[in-house]
Amino acid sequence: MVEKFTEFQGKRMEIFREVVKREWNGKLLTNDDLEELVAEIKKKYGYSDEDDLFIRDHIRVAMGLNPSQSKSFTYELEDIKNLDYIERPIVTKIEGRCESCGKELENKDCYNSCKYEAHMYKRSKGPIIVNDKCLNCGTCVSSCSFGAIADKIEFLPITNLLKDEEKTVYAAVAPSIVGQFGDDITMGQVRAALKYMGFQDMIEVALFADMLTIKEAFEFDHLVKKEDDFFLTSCCCPVWIRLVENNYPEVFEHMSPSVSPMILSGRMLKKLYPDSKVVFIGPCIAKKSEAKEPELAEAIDFVLTYSELDEIFKALDINLAELPADEKDQASFAGRVYARTGGVSFSVKTVVNRIAPRRLIKLKARKVDGVKECKQILEDLLVGKEREANFVEGMGCDGGCVGGPRTNIDTDKATKIVNEYGEESLIMTPFDNMNIIKILQELDSDRIEDLMDERSEVGRLLIREK
Repeated sequence: MVEKFTEFQGKRMEIFREVVKREWNGKLLTNDDLEELVAEIKKKYGYSDEDDLFIRDHIRVAMGLNPSQSKSFTYELEDIKNLDYIERPIVTKIEGRCESCGKELENKDCYNSCKYEAHMYKRSKGPIIVNDKCLNCGTCVSSCSFGAIADKIEFLPITNLLKDEEKTVYAAVAPSIVGQFGDDITMGQVRAALKYMGFQDMIEVALFADMLTIKEAFEFDHLVKKEDDFFLTSCCCPVWIRLVENNYPEVFEHMSPSVSPMILSGRMLKKLYPDSKVVFIGPCIAKKSEAKEPELAEAIDFVLTYSELDEIFKALDINLAELPADEKDQASFAGRVYARTGGVSFSVKTVVNRIAPRRLIKLKARKVDGVKECKQILEDLLVGKEREANFVEGMGCDGGCVGGPRTNIDTDKATKIVNEYGEESLIMTPFDNMNIIKILQELDSDRIEDLMDERSEVGRLLIREK
């Protein structure tokens, strides 16, 4: 039994692929179609009737719905047709499988996988997910080889939007996307594939990282005036932000008020193109939760990960290597290297040196990534132990976003590719990015200073609402 379900983590995405293929081709219309899918999965992977509920709930999660332990399908397909957003929780437990670990539970990877103490474990029934503590980092999902813990997949509601000719849908892709779909696959080919699917266009979120780099550089110059002052970022990592906010409120007072590049991309695109929908594509499970934060809601409609998009391309028989490249230069080196640890620090320091070259207190960065390092720096800041750095960048995943739980390639390889892609940009710095000027002009602003003015309409888009 244990060996059979150890295989399931790899099969979960294949189930998703089957769901996508049937939905896209109009073969997922009735409950009978879902029943046929259950039968096919059981036959293909050798599952028995006792696994029936487990398989059904994995199909529900692949559709973006909550697991229900129901023995039959009822309103699932109807719910998907009317779904405007995916409800929380994002990370959910599929009942009935943890018992397979039995007395061996304490020796399983999942037992100590949650570094945020968001799970309480029972010896025979596995983890209980405490949603008000869970940071949706995805560590527990990746560590469970039985498929007992899963994150909801948000693609099925997107298919309705892409097939509706009256809907305009943009794909906003994270800076770490480069290289995720093959060594020789260009960003232009990824753009072509997304447009083939029905997206209006693919936009680099690194463009909006350029905007936030400028804002955070001015904030640092304004707020760090004394030797013992310090400034916290990275606004792009929801795991880091929630970790600080939930557990270190005194330190959180020093956190940048900026939204993430993801949220800014959605806000800006919807200002430029009213009534459009925005789908974010990235490496991170936590982004699915960030998009649903009350103060950030409505910026991003749905979130997909790289591993999910890879399965979608396979399900739709899209061969990226055969597509003509639709290349566009949208972001600078600074915005593109947000994808890896130290990218934000490098980018902001570059702009600080440009806007305030005579500053007496220079930007001294400390870059931390991974759970252990993030918690340690916060403990040090809390007791006043860390005072050498005045700009602290935190990333929840080892290596930064390139090390996210839903990437397709090795972290070191991804870091190298991100750096190379950044160097290929024809845009030298965020200040040289004419795309920013064009966006500001479209929003009736001709001053880049409006990005820093929280009283202006443009400036308000860049901050978390209080």
